[in-house]
Amino acid sequence: MESQVLKSGCEKLGIFLNEKQESQFIEYYKMLIEWNQVMNLTAITEYDEVMQKHFVDSLSLVKGIDISSCETLIDIGTGAGFPGIPLKIVFPHLKIVLLDSLGKRVKFLNAVVGKLGLDNSIAIHGRAEDFSRQKEYREKFDICVSRAVANLSSLSEYCIPYVKVGGTFISYKSGAVEGELKNAQKAISILGGEEKQTLKFVLPDSDIERALVIIQKKEETPRKYPRKAGVPGKEPL
Repeated sequence: MESQVLKSGCEKLGIFLNEKQESQFIEYYKMLIEWNQVMNLTAITEYDEVMQKHFVDSLSLVKGIDISSCETLIDIGTGAGFPGIPLKIVFPHLKIVLLDSLGKRVKFLNAVVGKLGLDNSIAIHGRAEDFSRQKEYREKFDICVSRAVANLSSLSEYCIPYVKVGGTFISYKSGAVEGELKNAQKAISILGGEEKQTLKFVLPDSDIERALVIIQKKEETPRKYPRKAGVPGKEPL
């Protein structure tokens, strides 16, 4: 069941998978499809499409940051585990937290973590606005990532509070991100961040345009952020 799409996509990103990692990705795929029959995890189910649009896409983070020098990562609104689980498979040294607001998905994530033997990985059920107020999560992570579908202003308020000063928040977006980025500048600044760069590229072996918005955490996030649950989505900064 080896995937040439996964292998080729990874190699074009400078990632060379060993046998264990390849088998972990295949097992992950099988679990995704099996659980997807009883809950809504992904609309993309065809083998090579999952390999490319979920797994390779998740790993494209390497274009924007040297992950080998990072220790801790939190994935906000992780859904079925993207990008957190593919990153953990390829970079097993990472300590990762997968946060999702749906309990059923968290159950799936814990099953994947257990089955694939992903040490130092936890999935937690809750809202981003609540956990970033807790001492053990606030400003504790080298990287915060999100592939969640939300405007960048709201997403910044969900994510930047988790990042330690000097760390990085990276938002995965489709290619056309300029307007959204312009509207988010104020929020990013208020929350202690600064846009470092926006990296635009085409996903390997496809014509899918992607962008990584890379935000550096320059100073502590003021204590009043994030605002209470539901507000950042309804009233972006």
